[in-house]
Amino acid sequence: MSKIFITGGAGFIGSHLTDLYLTNGYEVVALDDFSTGRESNIAGAMKNPRYRMIRGDVRDEALVESLVSECDLVMHLAARIGLQVVIESPLETLRSNGRGTEVVLQSAAANKKRIIIASTSEVYGLSTKIPSSESGPVAFGSPAVGRWSYACSKVYDEFLALALFREGGLPATVVRLFNTVGARQSGRYGMVLPRLVGQALSNEPLTVYGDGTQTRCFCSVHEVVHALRALAENPASIGEVINLGNPQEIRIIDLAKRVIEVTQSKSTITYREFAQVYGEGFEEIMRRVPDIAKAKRLIGFDPRRSLDDTIREVAEQQQGAASAVSPGR
Repeated sequence: MSKIFITGGAGFIGSHLTDLYLTNGYEVVALDDFSTGRESNIAGAMKNPRYRMIRGDVRDEALVESLVSECDLVMHLAARIGLQVVIESPLETLRSNGRGTEVVLQSAAANKKRIIIASTSEVYGLSTKIPSSESGPVAFGSPAVGRWSYACSKVYDEFLALALFREGGLPATVVRLFNTVGARQSGRYGMVLPRLVGQALSNEPLTVYGDGTQTRCFCSVHEVVHALRALAENPASIGEVINLGNPQEIRIIDLAKRVIEVTQSKSTITYREFAQVYGEGFEEIMRRVPDIAKAKRLIGFDPRRSLDDTIREVAEQQQGAASAVSPGR
């Protein structure tokens, strides 16, 4: 595999994956519509002669076909993400995620290309089985609740990828990502860690939704992109659904406290009801923990990067971005 095609290549994970491949001598072709991706994420990559960015939509069949046909590996990361975005526009979430993945998968199948499909821990939804295993049920809520449109679209992506594997031999792997965090991630779309760090750096009150007792597991983007590359290179992962995440839980209230301590902020903590943020009828998931036994068996996946280090990384990136916008300050 010498040439990699990354959809969502200007996004948070896509840009880090790009950097990993470029650093290791690969050619990278990226596609992004820049709805949530940012040019600043790929500023370094744009200076590399082995990199090419195409501005476009994954639903553009002719464009995707041409890009898939010239590459050896497809990394499909493009998606509408973030609770705020999903809740505000469930119809576009379904259309973009579902149809976009259809187009990418059909092109990969037609050209017999190796493909990794990024899915999400959101598909485990309201399941009470903790930790969540790939063999367990998906259990998202009522279609009357907007947040579940994202999970629905990603489950469809998974079914389609695995059907093409079983019936057509497509060398596909589905990866369910659990709260990947790090520099370049934006808090604008409901991502909790960069939002809290931004508030802490401004010495503003850190806003915790609900009572803060809900837990999440945060995994460094650096560990995730190395795992994605390893899975792509391991034939035993073909036809599999694989969790990637750090199984270490932390309550959101404790995350806020860690952010204040690590950034040495003067911030306090305030609380907002979920309904105030996301509207009436919002359903929160109180625990989300990955079972990573399969990833450990296949590629030795064992995330070790500390959350404090990631908080520092996010803070440094946000401070650098602020300095670039206001160089005289």
